[in-house]
Amino acid sequence: MSFDKKDLISINDLTRSDIYRFIETAKEFKKISLKDIKKVPTLRGKTVVNLFYEPSTRTKASFEIAQKRLSADSLNVSISQSSVVKGESLKDTILNLESMKPDAFVIRHQESGASYFVSKITKASTINAGDGINEHPTQCLSDIMTIMEEKKDIASLKVAIIGDIYHSRVARSDIYGLSKLGAEIYLYGPYSLLPRSLDTQNVRIAGNMEEAVKNADVIIMLRIQRERASYYFIPSIEEYRNFFRLTRGLLSLASKNVIVLHPGPVNRDVEIAGSIIDENRTRILKQVENGVAVRMACLYILLGVQKN
Repeated sequence: MSFDKKDLISINDLTRSDIYRFIETAKEFKKISLKDIKKVPTLRGKTVVNLFYEPSTRTKASFEIAQKRLSADSLNVSISQSSVVKGESLKDTILNLESMKPDAFVIRHQESGASYFVSKITKASTINAGDGINEHPTQCLSDIMTIMEEKKDIASLKVAIIGDIYHSRVARSDIYGLSKLGAEIYLYGPYSLLPRSLDTQNVRIAGNMEEAVKNADVIIMLRIQRERASYYFIPSIEEYRNFFRLTRGLLSLASKNVIVLHPGPVNRDVEIAGSIIDENRTRILKQVENGVAVRMACLYILLGVQKN
């Protein structure tokens, strides 16, 4: 079955079958990372431009590693040393880079909708690596893959998403993707950091932390995003820690085989008690590992290798 889309901008653009296809492809690519020689010639001759307008460790590094393991050529544009600091617009930056004939752009931008805008002005494939407070589809696919490795079928799982949901592009993509696969989602966080409206099925707002985590199969913790002025939405970090941190006591209310996820970076003892992380009770590093495989799958599928 071919994938007829040029870009990956939103999880909402994918059908259930599309999501499963990305995950199954990622599972095959994950095997490459376990070999002594972690490289295949699959995308030899393809060029990918990584354009990150915001800081990133996990997403940027995993895309670069994914490209190298697929033998693609990577161009990493340093925004702080580019013409952007001289006032060049996003449109002109893309058009100038496109004249060099790349096959794909991987873009992270502080403005919601930036990736969609780029996809409309370039013939190259565009992958959304996080746009403002909108979406982060490849992180969602990584989360889904991590959950499926342990839970198999996502349908009917109780998933708790806790923290700064309003500013979290990961939360938005996870809500779309997990609800599409049949999960029951509970959201909890400071009232000022909850979404203004919900148009997705299977999503509820919990009244407190206990309700959110009770019998949960999956708990996804989110960080307070200081770069988006989240601190102005809460009285203090101390109060947030007291009411919205995942502790060992709260974790004991969840399902016996609960898995805890976090997209990173983690603020220890603010969102999650450090002891939970140190005792390996999270799957944070597994999310990072799977992120490489997922991004390999995205590049492989979007760059036409499987298209008829």
